[in-house]
Amino acid sequence: MKGGVCALLILIAFALDRLFPPDLSRLDDLSVTVTDSKDTPLRAFTNAAGAWRFPATPDAVAPRFTDLLIAYEDRRFHAHPGIDPLAVLRAAGQNLAAGRVVSGASTLTMQVVRLLEPRPRTLGSKLIEAARAVQLETRFSKSAILGMYLTLAPYGGNVEGIRAAARTLFGKEPAELSTAEAALLVALPQSPTRLRPDRAAERARAARDKVLDRAVEQGVLTPRAAQEAKADLVPDRRIPMPVLAAHLADRLKARHPGRPVLPTTLDGRLQEAVEGLARRTLPDLHERAGLAVLVVENRSRSVLAYLGAPDYFDERREGGVDMVRAVRSPGSALKPFIYGLGFDDGLIHPLTQIADVSTRFGDYAPRNFDRDFTGELTVRDALQRSLNVPAVLVLDKVGPMRFADALRRAGTRLVLPAGAAMPGLPVALGGASTSLWDMATLYTALARDGQAAPLRVTREAEDGPPTPTAALLSPASARQVLDILEGAPPPPGAVQAAEVRRAAPLALKTGTSYGFRDAWAFGVTGRFTVGVWVGRPDGTPSPGRFGRNTAAPLLLRVFDLLPEEPAPGPRVAQAAPDLLRRVAASAAAGAPETDRLRLVFPTESMVVEAGAANGAPSPLTLSASGGQRPLSWLVDGRRVAVSSIRRDAAWQPEGPGFVRVTVVDADGRSDSAVIEVR
Repeated sequence: MKGGVCALLILIAFALDRLFPPDLSRLDDLSVTVTDSKDTPLRAFTNAAGAWRFPATPDAVAPRFTDLLIAYEDRRFHAHPGIDPLAVLRAAGQNLAAGRVVSGASTLTMQVVRLLEPRPRTLGSKLIEAARAVQLETRFSKSAILGMYLTLAPYGGNVEGIRAAARTLFGKEPAELSTAEAALLVALPQSPTRLRPDRAAERARAARDKVLDRAVEQGVLTPRAAQEAKADLVPDRRIPMPVLAAHLADRLKARHPGRPVLPTTLDGRLQEAVEGLARRTLPDLHERAGLAVLVVENRSRSVLAYLGAPDYFDERREGGVDMVRAVRSPGSALKPFIYGLGFDDGLIHPLTQIADVSTRFGDYAPRNFDRDFTGELTVRDALQRSLNVPAVLVLDKVGPMRFADALRRAGTRLVLPAGAAMPGLPVALGGASTSLWDMATLYTALARDGQAAPLRVTREAEDGPPTPTAALLSPASARQVLDILEGAPPPPGAVQAAEVRRAAPLALKTGTSYGFRDAWAFGVTGRFTVGVWVGRPDGTPSPGRFGRNTAAPLLLRVFDLLPEEPAPGPRVAQAAPDLLRRVAASAAAGAPETDRLRLVFPTESMVVEAGAANGAPSPLTLSASGGQRPLSWLVDGRRVAVSSIRRDAAWQPEGPGFVRVTVVDADGRSDSAVIEVR
């Protein structure tokens, strides 16, 4: 009979446990932390309840803290089933003798129940807590229950859990706590509002010392160790949570809802140094100006520093706007890739002679920044001096559509001016917009032998399949561009510390958008790429502020924060072939056209990828050089386009297979190539 009753009671208890499981939802409402590459916090967000609450486990806490906590709160924690009968008898005797409540009998497990399911402090609540405590003990290990306490224990205000308390009071993780710090954090949950050290330092100190005395009584500490801990001061202020890489943190939090920890590739120390450098730069700028910085490690494409604005909370400078992702005119910062495609297409060589003279391209007549012209010079000199007419001349031969298509395939988005259906020659000088993020992607490709791939800010893909790359330039052309930019003159008066150390050469390119709205600088070494934007987020001009005098000096100071790199070996310059000794403006530009008709893209036996993201074929840009316009374009003998002014055209493949592409000029000359479309 007794056995049947016991079995019935066990069955009832089991049924109640399944029908009324403990509510663990508070454990899911956690703060989000964005961390750097070493798991150091960059930025933290309060949880849905507005509290700082981070997950914690016993193995991530200094063992001294756990020993002090159990000695002070629940010395039989590892032995009892959730309630401690001996503690109940002791408390009852003390309370009866005193005629009032002077001692409690709550175990750590019962305290966890109160933290999970807060209730009024009544006798009925106590009974429910006792039952829930037993329920928790049957479901979870002692370590898991202790982890719940470490996650939810109150520390005053909106600080909850051992990790939030350790960060706000001591600026460290719980694993690094000293004996005095651990004792203080054991004491505070007893009365978190009354004992807050930043408001009542003496009360907090007395409570801490009481914990130390109890530890001595329990044999957890020696009297000498306790006395040494009592000599430590208690903190009198709270340390703010970190707010580094704020814009990136916002983006990652929105992209990964529900994830408490978001690990990034950033270098926390470098990020902090870059943000400090940016704040020190602000006094030299307009009161409403901002800046953005991106630092990339070339081999892995990992972003090491991401600064969208110097001060995220500065409304006057529109600090909440992420200028790394904002779409702005790049000025002449795209010129290196125009020349690179010219090298790839066999149109020019670094030593090709090119004319910087007053030239009209239809209705378009570009002028240089200084409103003057240089005359004839080499392509190398033209790019180093960032002259406008030579860049437009090369783009005219490469083809704006081919150029835009190459950037698109490399992952760069070009935003054309309102009303523009397709890119034109002004693209060479900033006539289309893009972002610092996309520009840094292009410049990183120069250091990767012309291979472009998306930049990385998270560590999720480290163990995944390799990221597909796109050939922006051939390795030879990429190296030629870098070699030219390494010879570009530094900004006036700028002395880079890296040059004093004889570090690796820096390939430097600047840009300024129309009306002094955007100042850009990009630098590439063997290991790093740095991009800088300076301007007003609202797009208002900043007269007198341009790439070389505003963005480039800041870029050099960013490079001074990076590790030193060994200098590469000497490069041997090659003379330009006879065919490429000189390049002239085309007939449409007002100069006689003498070069022969050549199909530039695609070329013989080329395999081209025409698949779009949705699987449908995407247009290909056909491009030619030389010849007398208009140009007719044929595929397998069928005319698909006519170019009256331009030397390129868009063609929509019908599907995969081999086709012959032919270009025919006004004089009947032709050039063709058989290609495979995939």
